[in-house]
Order: sequence, then C-alpha cells, then structure tokens
Amino acid sequence: MREVVPKIGGGVFEAATLGPITLRNRIVKAATFEGRSPRRVVTDDLITFHREVAAGGVGMSTVAYCAVSVEGSTDGRTIVLGPHDVTDGLARLADAIHKQGAAAAAQLGHAGPVANPAATKVAALGPSPIWSPLAMRRTKAATEDDLARVRRDFTRGAQQLREAGFDAIEVHLGHNYLLSAFLSPKLNTRTDQYGGSVEHRSRFPRQVLADVRQAAGDHVAVTAKLNMADGVPGGLWLDDSLEVARRIEEDGTVDALELTGGSSLANPMYLFRGEAPVAELAATMPKMMRLGFRLLARRMMPSYPFEEAFFLPYARQFRAALAMPLVLLGGITRLDTALRALEEGFSFVAMARALLREPDLPSRWQAEASYESLCVHCNKCMPTIYRGTRCVLREPVPTTQPGG
Repeated sequence: MREVVPKIGGGVFEAATLGPITLRNRIVKAATFEGRSPRRVVTDDLITFHREVAAGGVGMSTVAYCAVSVEGSTDGRTIVLGPHDVTDGLARLADAIHKQGAAAAAQLGHAGPVANPAATKVAALGPSPIWSPLAMRRTKAATEDDLARVRRDFTRGAQQLREAGFDAIEVHLGHNYLLSAFLSPKLNTRTDQYGGSVEHRSRFPRQVLADVRQAAGDHVAVTAKLNMADGVPGGLWLDDSLEVARRIEEDGTVDALELTGGSSLANPMYLFRGEAPVAELAATMPKMMRLGFRLLARRMMPSYPFEEAFFLPYARQFRAALAMPLVLLGGITRLDTALRALEEGFSFVAMARALLREPDLPSRWQAEASYESLCVHCNKCMPTIYRGTRCVLREPVPTTQPGG
C-alpha cells in the first residue's frame, strides 16, 4: 500500500467542529457495547476502557449504551439513566476522557423490541406487536401514554448527560431499537399518526430528537445514529431512510448523522461483516439453548465478506442528498480510507473493532501514515460482551487504576 500523508487542510488529524464543540481530530470511537456495567452503573473498568481509547488519540469516544430507562435497556449490563447514583459515575467517566484530550459522547436510546424482558421484568416495547427472537415472546405495542413517557425519559436522560459534562449525545435510531423500529415498515404496522407513510413512521423519532436537542442546551452537540438499511426483507431501505434523513435535516435538531445499518433482531452481521462467530456465541449460552441457537443462527446470522468501508456505497447516497455533516462508519481500518472519506465530503469517520484491537491506532497512524491495523475482522469480540468486550487476540488491560 502506498504511503498516504495526511493533508494539511481538512485532514484526519486537523481539529474539526461538531455543532457547538471542537474535536482535536476527525476520528470518533463508535458506540460499541462495552459489557462493563453489571449493575447498570458506571464502573472503574468502564472508565479505564474509555480512558485508554481517549489516550490512543481519537477525537471523541462514545459511551454505549445508555438506556433512558430499565424498560429501555437490552439486559442487566447496560447503564440506565435516571437513578441519582449514576450521575457521579458519568461525571467521572466524562472527566477521565477529557483528561486524555478527547471529547466525551454518550449514546442515548431505548432498546424497544431488542430489550430482554427477563432482565427488565417488563414486556419489550415496540411500535406494533411482533415476535421477538431475543425475548421469545411478542412485544407490546406502544400506546400514546407509553410514547409520552418514553419522550420524558429521553429528555431526562439528555439533561443528565449534559449535567455530567458530556460534550455530545448520540440518539440511537439504528439496529431496530425502538426509534429504528418505528422507521421500519416491517416492524411498524400501525395505522395511526405514527404508522404508514415515511412522514408518519418518522414522527415519533423526530419528536424525540427535538426533545433531546432542547434538553441538551446550546453547548452540547446532538447526533443521531441512523439506519440506512435494516438488511432484512421488508425492512427499512435507502429510499425511505433518505427521506427520513432529509426530514431530520430540515428539522435542524442534530449536528450530524452517523450512518449505520443492520438489525439486532434479525440480521446483526449486516452491521459487523466478516465471519459470524456462531460457535463462540453458543459457548456463552446454557447447554439447553446451544443447539437451538446454532440452528437459528444459520438464518439470523449469515456471514458477509468483509470489505474496507463496506457502508460507503450506501453512505454516498446520503452525502449526495444532504448538506449536513455526516459520519462514515463501517469497516474503517486504514488511514487512506479515512482520508478518502473526507475527500468525498464526510466530516468524520467512526471506528469500533479496529480500536478494540489497538486503542492507540490513531496515534500509530499519526506517527506512521502507512501503518496497517492488526484487526483481522474475525468478530470473535462479539461473544466477549458478557465479560467485558475485548479483542481476543489482545491481552486484557489491567483495571487496577482508580476511576477518574
């Protein structure tokens, strides 16, 4: 590979503005479930994880996943906003990231049909009743009262993140979580003002974005992680997602869109690409569930060949249609890929798995532009979420440092 030298103007390592904030460069650590909140609160282990990523040179590190309520959590290992004892931990986390020179972002969301009722103790909420393979039962269709309550939860969560010192809030509109499920014609079969046309299906997600924008205030950036395609027959695809993006741009509620795809309900490998780690995932389950999972996984977790910047062809459609800042996500492991994304008009690039393998990859690139990432796209990091998400080829980082 030829050596690529970062451009002086507008290059990867130049400072860049995101709404009201400035990042030291254009590399964002994407929200990736860390598996380090076993009691639904910030832990020293989680702080160490993000401190290391920030020290490795990213412009911003994104904490995932902050649920707006217990009902909105995927299981018992995600941060849940609302309780007062969460605020101090969030503040320590944001401060630890800041001390390494990076901005601190947090992903805010409601899992909806992706929630696990065994952990939340309530029925998973969705736009319409559907069979959830994760819950092994049907979801509850959200009532008007449910939607009003969820909007209040998003507002409270945004306020809490702002008060804890986070620089940016990313609202989760992807992977068939609640807001993404409303956008999907497959999951949203409502006939009221929240179903049917793209305008109606996008109404509730756009209301939430407006609520978060107001709650975040003037000094916090607001972004949205938006599905371009669900990767399942009958789900959201480019024609509808482009219209949703145009409406969000017209609303003026977010400072950037991060473009993603895939369904945590029906096709998670659409987001990850590469080999599906079926055997490794099965090994984390009780013995009585393993055979059923292996049979189901053949349909739910197909393997997709890994390609560098695999979402770029879809993302180009958004770049051509929108004027607002866009964040390119999906299989970015080389500096020349990031540079070319900026040349095509994307404002930032987001990375996940490559930073699990090498948290200091941005610093390595800055020192040697031709440096190749060590990530082999095996996806064996996926099954580690139950004991702390990590690259299995990398020694775990000691967590003896005090958080803060």
